[in-house]
Amino acid sequence: MTRHRLVGDLSDLPDHAFGSRSLMWWAVVGFMLIEGAGFLLAGGAYFFLVGHVQPWPPGQVPPGLTWGVIFTVLALLSEIPNAWTKAQAQAYRDGPTRLGLVIMSLVGAVLLGVRWLEFGALNTRWDADPYGSIIWALMVLHTVHVITDLGDTIFITVTSFTHPIDGNHFSGVADNCLYWRFVVLTWLPIAGLVYLGPRLL
Repeated sequence: MTRHRLVGDLSDLPDHAFGSRSLMWWAVVGFMLIEGAGFLLAGGAYFFLVGHVQPWPPGQVPPGLTWGVIFTVLALLSEIPNAWTKAQAQAYRDGPTRLGLVIMSLVGAVLLGVRWLEFGALNTRWDADPYGSIIWALMVLHTVHVITDLGDTIFITVTSFTHPIDGNHFSGVADNCLYWRFVVLTWLPIAGLVYLGPRLL
């Protein structure tokens, strides 16, 4: 007969955590590192082309600034409701967390609409020349991240209304807010390459 020896009772351990104590947090951080490497490679390709294609841009008008500035300002301002939503999730507040998720879903949708207008003001086609290709590549690369976070935010928002919010849900909201901060911060150097590079290099 097999004998079993009880070595410890783990039933009192929490089933979720925030920050570096959460496995999902590490997954998000790893995801951001991989994507950040992609941004660095795209930036490297940009400067490689600048060194081989002169003038820059090659006989074209630089991208219009209006929609790019609007997107940048709105993205930076979005950190206010984003940080607030994260704080509500970490405080386990159901109602405010749901409200924050709704606000961030709307913010993401608005920014995606502005991004669509940005594409129309790039003043170059993606297949026009190396300059047009890298400008569009940078914009599309970042847009994919905006869409990814928006989709995740909408999913979390819907489930927060259709299912009871538990600790894992709150933790997921906090991780989603962290990813949005990554999306906002990575846009700043990309915006510099897209909008300032053609005017300064």
